[in-house]
Amino acid sequence: MSDLLIVENALKNFSTMSTDAFRLSASFWQSRDYKKGESYNSINQVCKQLGFVLEGVFRTFHFDDESGEEKNLFFYSANQIVVSFASFINQMPCHYYTQAMVDSKVIYINYEQLSQLYRTSHEWEHFGRILAEQASNIAFDRTESLLFQSAEQRYLNFQTQHPQLINEIPLYHISSYLGIQGPSLSRIRKKIAGK
Repeated sequence: MSDLLIVENALKNFSTMSTDAFRLSASFWQSRDYKKGESYNSINQVCKQLGFVLEGVFRTFHFDDESGEEKNLFFYSANQIVVSFASFINQMPCHYYTQAMVDSKVIYINYEQLSQLYRTSHEWEHFGRILAEQASNIAFDRTESLLFQSAEQRYLNFQTQHPQLINEIPLYHISSYLGIQGPSLSRIRKKIAGK
């Protein structure tokens, strides 16, 4: 299946977009390969692309100057949209890094082209609204999980949302995302395995 057909099917499932509406964008999509460690978007840069992950894994993280630690905020894997959403929507510099965790492949559309589609197609405008709603929900869910859920519950949710990542990325990245130390994650995993 071609990269374009993969993203077309994904957008149809995401927003019930018609084939005719998707064809308006066909010439805009571009593919790019990312090497492990390569930036999708860097801090203080404006995010200019909305990407769809075809292969691989990306993470969005913040570097804490005081502690010297990287704190993972979001993961994006195959069949998910990757974007620094606030930077992309507002076309303002990003406060985070987004980086490939393994060799990865993305098909993407530029901000200007997507804005043009929003102006000329109700179906694309509908896609944009659903995308904004989903991004907002993800951000709220993430914030509320850190405030109201136990570390064990956050891990169980992570397993549900990103089942393939458990074996694809180092555990210290998962513990950073969960807001816990590595030994705590090991205890949680042993407890769950023993149930």
